[in-house]
Amino acid sequence: MSTSSQPAQPGFIWPIRVYYEDTDAAGVVFYANYLRFFERARTEWLRALGYEQDELRAREGVLFVVRRVDIEYLAPARFNDRLNVHTRLTRIGGASMTFAQDLLREADGELCCRSTVKVGCIDAAPEAMQPTRIPAGLLADIRRSVAE
Repeated sequence: MSTSSQPAQPGFIWPIRVYYEDTDAAGVVFYANYLRFFERARTEWLRALGYEQDELRAREGVLFVVRRVDIEYLAPARFNDRLNVHTRLTRIGGASMTFAQDLLREADGELCCRSTVKVGCIDAAPEAMQPTRIPAGLLADIRRSVAE
């Protein structure tokens, strides 16, 4: 993974404000909270496409789960920073998607953290919880949005 300060070309940008609860005793974002920021941005990306995760579960019987994360911490984000999460779909398969996500400080554009996240689609039935194909309508909408 590159340590360049240039983010991946953004496909979707979601703003985040760092709250006190996001930080450790030094006022720096606690390392695990970057994952929360990335998760929120992927949820908002899906919402921007017109899909709510609870509705996908109810209507289509599917859930999205994180299968793998590769994360690199480059510069500290601190209490009260305004950040932007840049989210870009880099790969889409029949049952999974891979995202490049970069977190930049709004004030100076510094790249604080970058991640690659692989998300799998699973059957939401409690007895199943096995990989399943991304619903056709959603897959078509995702492909259309990436092509634009």
